[in-house]
Amino acid sequence: MKGGTIQISWHDGKPVLTLDFHPISGLLATAGADYDIKLWLINSGQAEKKVPSVSYQSSLTYHGCAVNTIRFSRSGELLASGADGGELIIWKLHPSETNQSWKVHKSLSFHRKDVLDLQWSPDDAYLISGSVDNSCIIWDVNKGSVHQILDAQCHYVQGVAWDPLAKYVASLSSDRTCRIYVNKPQTKSKGVEKMNYVCQHVITKADQQRGDETKTIKTHLFHDETLPSFFRRLSWSPDGSFLLIPAGSFKVSPTSEAVNATYVFSRKDLSRPALQLPGASKPVVVVRFCPVAFKLRGSNSEEGFFKLPYRLIFAIATLNSVYIYDTECVAPIAVLAGLHYAAITDITWSPNASYLALSSQDGYCTLVEFEDNELGESIPISVGNNPVNAEEKKHDLEKADELMTEKTPDESKKLAELEQNEENKQPLPSKITTDGEEKEHVMQKTDDEVMTETRHEEENQPLQSKVNTPVSNKPARKRITPMAIDP
Repeated sequence: MKGGTIQISWHDGKPVLTLDFHPISGLLATAGADYDIKLWLINSGQAEKKVPSVSYQSSLTYHGCAVNTIRFSRSGELLASGADGGELIIWKLHPSETNQSWKVHKSLSFHRKDVLDLQWSPDDAYLISGSVDNSCIIWDVNKGSVHQILDAQCHYVQGVAWDPLAKYVASLSSDRTCRIYVNKPQTKSKGVEKMNYVCQHVITKADQQRGDETKTIKTHLFHDETLPSFFRRLSWSPDGSFLLIPAGSFKVSPTSEAVNATYVFSRKDLSRPALQLPGASKPVVVVRFCPVAFKLRGSNSEEGFFKLPYRLIFAIATLNSVYIYDTECVAPIAVLAGLHYAAITDITWSPNASYLALSSQDGYCTLVEFEDNELGESIPISVGNNPVNAEEKKHDLEKADELMTEKTPDESKKLAELEQNEENKQPLPSKITTDGEEKEHVMQKTDDEVMTETRHEEENQPLQSKVNTPVSNKPARKRITPMAIDP
């Protein structure tokens, strides 16, 4: 595993707010506060044992405001981009013998304020978007019109996700709620079913016991609107088994300090979390599953809480670090820290799982390249009628500043160093730490219950990768233990 912060002018030095890999070609698309969308070719550094680099390909210019979110359709033929002021554009790929160009296909108008997140339906026929106008809109892409409005939330909608099996959609808002909508089709006069999503769960609070007393109090599960990020990007697993939700703020007891967390919801019970994962010292803002499944390794099969016939991998981004998890292990398999001066805004995996990319408000992006079979042997899985596998094109690769890879026996020292660096406003040393044996993440069981509401009615200068930075001598914060919530 090698990677680093690529020191180029991604978007004229302005914040990079979002990025996504094309599902077929593997091109990386980025967008940000310069109003443009840019396409980049990833150049591998494996042959020379260097970190990956990028080569600029083209720009997509149309937006008149900062672009907050971009997502390719699963077919790779369309690209959706959401921006400030409610702008939502569908781009279409026009291949030719010599090159490929993207042109504006449709402009979707209805949101009154900034579009912060969006997601395609499994068949690419629909799109869901979340906005600062407190609403989610499901769009009919072919017609270019609004299909349904979900406007029950009371504050900004900062994250949306569409179930790969097309049964659910989910939204996450700064009103401290996550809403799960289920598809209950309506039958038209000609016997044709119309897709119709209604709110099934509103996940907002958990019951906490007061010491030895029998009484319980309810505490919020999510951060409020003071969370210092525009985004709370959530993600379904590629097989639809799990929903990963960021921006958690969990209290082990009513008197304890809140812990930054990521919640894992099982498809079998979307009314409350099945697991809670720790988020170090900073809030979690983005989560993303790797699109590829891998063979079980067997070594930790008794430890893992995900009982699957294959392994799934996902990344959790806090404001200043990234944790990579494997469903077969309890501890994270890698930690990326000290990469950027400002908050991380988005993360994405390449279609063949060779690369992980992340963007930041400091105007730069980080690329991490995994060696062949480093994550494991890929296997196909079925999502509905569509197999998911890792058969994708390979790319030529170039050079950038190197990210150090090292074993870290004491992760608390790393966290203390990061916190001290932040306080001193010093450049942070870029590094990836991998340690599957000595992490202090140990999951435990708890009987806390989550309060949900069930509804049936319809609801309309560049960073340096290697920097000598003084290490703090102050004691590290006490390590937070992740909690597993019984289903």
